[in-house]
Amino acid sequence: MPVVALVYPKWNKIPEQTEFHLPPHGPVCVAASIPERYEVNFIDENVDELDFSAAPDVVLLSMMLTCQIPRGKEIAAKFRAQGIPVICGGIATMLHAEEMAGHVDAVFLGETEGGRLDTVLVDLENGCLKPKYDYFHDFPPIESVGPARREILNLDRYKYRGVRMVDLVHASRGCRFNCFPCATAYLGGRQFRPRPIDKVVEELVGIDNNRLFLVDNSLAQDKKWVLDLFEAITPLKKKWISHPILDEDEVIAKAAEAGCWYVYQAVFDTSDVIRDRVKRLKDHGIGVEAAVLLGTDNQDADYIKRLVDFLLEIDIDMAEFSILTPFPHTPVTAEFSRDGRILHKDWNRYTTAEVCFQPKKMTPDELQQMYGYAWETFYQDMSQSLRMGRLFSEVVKKEMADGSYVPHRLAAERKWQAS
Repeated sequence: MPVVALVYPKWNKIPEQTEFHLPPHGPVCVAASIPERYEVNFIDENVDELDFSAAPDVVLLSMMLTCQIPRGKEIAAKFRAQGIPVICGGIATMLHAEEMAGHVDAVFLGETEGGRLDTVLVDLENGCLKPKYDYFHDFPPIESVGPARREILNLDRYKYRGVRMVDLVHASRGCRFNCFPCATAYLGGRQFRPRPIDKVVEELVGIDNNRLFLVDNSLAQDKKWVLDLFEAITPLKKKWISHPILDEDEVIAKAAEAGCWYVYQAVFDTSDVIRDRVKRLKDHGIGVEAAVLLGTDNQDADYIKRLVDFLLEIDIDMAEFSILTPFPHTPVTAEFSRDGRILHKDWNRYTTAEVCFQPKKMTPDELQQMYGYAWETFYQDMSQSLRMGRLFSEVVKKEMADGSYVPHRLAAERKWQAS
């Protein structure tokens, strides 16, 4: 049986963030597209050692982040030097397609379902591998998206203080919004592509983890579909987190009933709109983690200080601060390139923890300092671990209330909450 090595390269982590590792979503979706005639060995370099002495028949590089690109090139070079073909794909490959083309045997652009990856592997078997397989924006039927192949994961690697991390799953693809720092519209298209709800339910039932992360770009794109989804998953008693949910009481109430644990909410100003949105979520028992982008053209140092004060004032549960980063194929990057504001393209440093552009109202050093200030100030009275422990205590209460709690978690979670 031929062997596929499916490799997820490591990258430099954000030093201010508590280090933990979520099971990656892209590779398990790719693995579901690999034909059964292949044995699949998955290596997540963030938690596993990559053995270059192993001799797979082909290496598939799955890369999500720009900061994985340099390591991906190194991995490809080492395997190709042994005569092992390397094929790369994933979000980062789509953003850096031309650059990666010179470092691998084939570049795969787009989504792998619908037999497309099988076509590539058949070409490899027949000695006619093409340098590029371009399915970019030629999306397969959404009905062809089946359950991810999570059995390739070493789940013992994805724990924090003994507590298993959430499993990632998606109910839809595409995003009709086109937010200026985001490449989602470029990557997944501007059309909202929801999966059939019965297929989503089937996948959720098959995941042996009660806690999930719905990684859909947004749960605010189609009210009827979202309400139908929440209605369908409520009986499962799963507890889940997500990106923003449609900001309407009816929808938020249904999300809470369906098991929403907490939401990543973009906080970009100190307006009553944000204040009220956070309050609605918390009134329905949903925690809020603020996703805060620093360095936009309207911000100076005083603005960032006011923003941090605002987060503390409205009792945000958690906050993650990111520096605006000019990733390829985003609207903001086109603007910054035109104006000569991009400082470098050292992809190792494109982690959202370092300034890579010239801010409008600060120097790069000032923005870097304010990034450190934001993390330090927000967490000075309560650490990240304690804030996360507080959120965990709430999800445990929800699970105990509906009988979905798994007792063997208790010791590890008590230890986490106490720390």
